[in-house]
Amino acid sequence: MTLCQAKIAERRAEAFLPLTSSVFHILVALADGEMHGYAIMRGVGERSGGAVRLGPGTLYGAISRMLKDGLIEESEERPDPEMDDTRRRYYRLTHLGGSVLALETKRLGDLVRFAKSTRAVRKIRYV
Repeated sequence: MTLCQAKIAERRAEAFLPLTSSVFHILVALADGEMHGYAIMRGVGERSGGAVRLGPGTLYGAISRMLKDGLIEESEERPDPEMDDTRRRYYRLTHLGGSVLALETKRLGDLVRFAKSTRAVRKIRYV
């Protein structure tokens, strides 16, 4: 990829920012590999310690938009049918989805660093 192509790709990824909480959590869940919808819901709940719960409507609405936008794609690979329900659809990050996740992670990290530098936040004792 040329430098010009890389800048165009980054600009395209930046167009998705800021992400909704649901989309961010779905991208994070898929960052470690392919998952089906129910596994994404469970994974988000577990990673957030139960603080984030994606209902089916929220999850599948977000997945539908993310598929259309090219952030994720449906996987053609399937586990052994003996060990899995053939109706399940598996999803994975696309290159664009990974770029968007990386940019949003950086953006959120920058916001946290800025917030921690304020007098009000410095007064708070972290447990």
